[in-house]
Amino acid sequence: MSTLQDKYSGVISAAQSAGISNLQVQEQDGILYVSGAASNTAAKDAVWNALGTIDSTYSASDINIDVQVAGLASGAALTVATEDSNLNIRQEPSTEAAVVGKASKGSSVTLIEQTSDDWWKVKTADGQEGYAYSRYLKA
Repeated sequence: MSTLQDKYSGVISAAQSAGISNLQVQEQDGILYVSGAASNTAAKDAVWNALGTIDSTYSASDINIDVQVAGLASGAALTVATEDSNLNIRQEPSTEAAVVGKASKGSSVTLIEQTSDDWWKVKTADGQEGYAYSRYLKA
C-alpha cells in the first residue's frame, strides 16, 4: 500500500463502510483519487467527515474525492447545511468568483445542475442563480 493510501486509509474505509458503489481508488502524480457513487447524502458525508478528521479544512491537495450522490435530478430541493454562516452563491464555480447571493442555514435552494463534485448550480428562493459548494448542500 502506498503512503497516500496509508494516509487516507480512514477515508477509504469510510467509503467502503458507507457502501459507496463503483468505488475506485487510484494514485496518479502524487494525488490519490477516490471516486464512486453514493446512494444518499449521508454516505457521501461519511467520506467527507473521514477526510475532515485528517484535514479539518478539506484543503488537502493530495487527495481528490469525487463521490456523486445518485438520483439527484435537476429541480431537487436542497437544504443549506452550513455550520452557522450563510452559504455564498457565486458567479462561477470557484472560491475566487464573485458572490452573487447568499442562502441562510436551513433554507432551501433548488438544484439546477451538479456541475462538478464540489460545485452545484443552484437557484435560491428569491430566484438568484449561481454556484454553491456542494459540501454544504443536503438532499
